[in-house]
Amino acid sequence: MTTPDIHDQPTQPARRSVVAWTTLILVLLAGLWIDLASKSWSFAAVAGEPVILEYDEIVTGAFTIPWHQGQRVVSGDLLDFHLVLNRGAVFGIGQGRRAVFVGFTLIAVAVAIAVFGWWTHARSHLAHVAIGLILAGGLGNLYDRVVIGAVRDFLHMMPRWELPLGLSWPGGTTEVFPWVFNVADVLLLLGMTLLLIHVHFADQTQRQANGPEEEDSNPSIPDDASKSS
Repeated sequence: MTTPDIHDQPTQPARRSVVAWTTLILVLLAGLWIDLASKSWSFAAVAGEPVILEYDEIVTGAFTIPWHQGQRVVSGDLLDFHLVLNRGAVFGIGQGRRAVFVGFTLIAVAVAIAVFGWWTHARSHLAHVAIGLILAGGLGNLYDRVVIGAVRDFLHMMPRWELPLGLSWPGGTTEVFPWVFNVADVLLLLGMTLLLIHVHFADQTQRQANGPEEEDSNPSIPDDASKSS
C-alpha cells in the first residue's frame, strides 16, 4: 500500500504547505510593490513637480502639500488623482492618531498570519490570496506611517459629484465621496471581501458534508414502534 502524499491532503494546515506560503508571499510582495510604487509615482508627478516629503515636518504638522489642480483620470468625473497626506486610517478616519494605528496594524498583521497558519488549510487558495492582499495593504500603509510620517493618498472617486437635496457629511462637505485613498486601501477592502466569500463557501461546504450525520443523529421513529401503542 502506498502512503498518500501529505501535500495533497486538503486538511493539512496552511503553515505546513509550500504552495500556501508561496501564494501568500507572492500576493503580498506584488500588492506591496504596486502600492508603494503608485504612491511614489503620484507624489512625483501629479502636482506637476515632485513633492518632497520631510519626515520631521510631516510629523509635527508643519508640512502642507502645495496646491494643485489634480489630474482627471476617468471621464465622467469618476476618478481624479489628487495628493493628500492622511494622518488617520482608511479614508482618513481618526486623524492624528499615528501611534495608535501603527500599533493596531502590527497586531492586525500578527492576527492575519495566525489566521493563515492555523485557521486555513493547504488548499484554501482564495483565503491565502485574501490574506496576502490584507497584509500588503496593511504593510503598505504601515511603511508610510513609520517612514514618511503619514499615509500618501491620491485616488479621489467621483470628485465633482454632489449629494442631492442639499445634504452634507459631518464637517460640511457636500461631495458624494469626499475621501481620498490609495492602492493599499483598495487591497485591504478587496482582501476582506474575498475572505468573507471564502468563509461563506467554506460554511456551505461544511454544512453539506455534515448533512447525512445530522440526519443520523435525529433518526425518525420506526413504523413498527408507532404501531405498538
